[in-house]
Amino acid sequence: MTEALLLAQLLLAEAALLTALLFLLSGLDDLFIDGVYFARSLWRRLTVYRRHPRADVQSLIGRTPAAPIAIFVPAWDESAVIGDMLRHLTATLDYPDYRVFIGLYPNDPKGQAIVTALAAHDSRLQAVRCARPGPTSKADCLNHIWAAATRHEARTGRRFKAIVLHDAEDVVHPHELHIHNALIPGLSLVQLPVRPLADPASPWIAGHYLDEFAEAHAKDLVVREALGAAVPSAGVASGLCRETLGRIAAQRRGGPFDATSLTEDYEIGHRVHGLGRRSAMVRLKSRGEAVSVATAEHFPATLSAAVAQKSRWLTGIALAGWDRLGWPPGLATRYMLYRDRKAILTALLALLGYALALGFVALALIRRLVPGAEALPPPVAPGSPLAWLLAANLAIFGWRLAMRALFTARAHGLAQGLMAIPRSLTSNLVNALAALAAIRRYRQLRASSTPPVWGKTLHRFPANPA
Repeated sequence: MTEALLLAQLLLAEAALLTALLFLLSGLDDLFIDGVYFARSLWRRLTVYRRHPRADVQSLIGRTPAAPIAIFVPAWDESAVIGDMLRHLTATLDYPDYRVFIGLYPNDPKGQAIVTALAAHDSRLQAVRCARPGPTSKADCLNHIWAAATRHEARTGRRFKAIVLHDAEDVVHPHELHIHNALIPGLSLVQLPVRPLADPASPWIAGHYLDEFAEAHAKDLVVREALGAAVPSAGVASGLCRETLGRIAAQRRGGPFDATSLTEDYEIGHRVHGLGRRSAMVRLKSRGEAVSVATAEHFPATLSAAVAQKSRWLTGIALAGWDRLGWPPGLATRYMLYRDRKAILTALLALLGYALALGFVALALIRRLVPGAEALPPPVAPGSPLAWLLAANLAIFGWRLAMRALFTARAHGLAQGLMAIPRSLTSNLVNALAALAAIRRYRQLRASSTPPVWGKTLHRFPANPA
């Protein structure tokens, strides 16, 4: 029995050593991103903001004449939310010249009826019917909208300055289009933050999106821009230069979006960067508001829905995206692609870390309960390489939790910031299950000759969008 315990202890220690080393390498990678972010913030505070006041939305209004902007809203089976979304958007959007194109399917009579009724009373709304029954891919729906928008340009003789992407459940900020109008075409892609809405009924599953988006859209995408890498579109609150999108469409000899892609928004950001055009995550406040102008929306509130959504993201970005985009030139772009693609490994690594931790707990209990087992050498000898690795990882883990709490508190308040610490367990669980599902999904895609279809998520529009 003692020999079996000793063997199990040795195997556990060897597995922990390898896992701890991988954790350390990934942690150092994340620390580099933190270092760039804080160095950039300090530099701008000491230089730029000493010479120039911080810009806000109001400082942009009137600087550039309001040009026509098109809003694309692809909608498959969204009758539960599309009406409320469009009514709120047209009632609150503070911009004088825009048109909303809503992509609908012939086998979605409820959605067609709602949009048609609204469009009959508001000339800024236009229903676009896709050629094939749904669901096709979201990119296919966007290409139908693109074709309708270009026909509208030809008919009216007015060319849109920008194309703004939104989803059927989005709560669009009233001042959003002023930002896109002011910064495009100097920037070919303007990504505004996405702000997940807190759900009292799902503080853990829906809540973990608050933490992830707060850190990603306040830090990670900002660092991408600072390093000169591609800034991917989030698919909502994304403003694209119409001329740049037209160039991509001409290169593709059709619509600008690839209908065979699961994550057309992510890829369009790389296509824009591949043309040598600038893109940025833009965080500007409107006067009197505490947080940046952002698009708000509800995210999945159940474990199965969250795993399904994230597995689609991981499949499209980390697996299929590897096949589709390869490794474009540019050190910064390749580094960020590596970070995107390591997401599956780090998700599974977290799961392995939890399993090893449970193994050490079980071993500690056995050493206390089995006679003679307490005489065995400790599984982690003081001063050993494993001990040093575990100490370093513990310090990095503490820093990561502090960063997650800091960015969540900035975006959603102190209470949510504190919740972000225990909620990291939820985030790790969801991401690990999504990684496993993504691997299965990718294998199915490789084995299938049929194009991918829209991965439908049940959407909600808030009862009080204000």
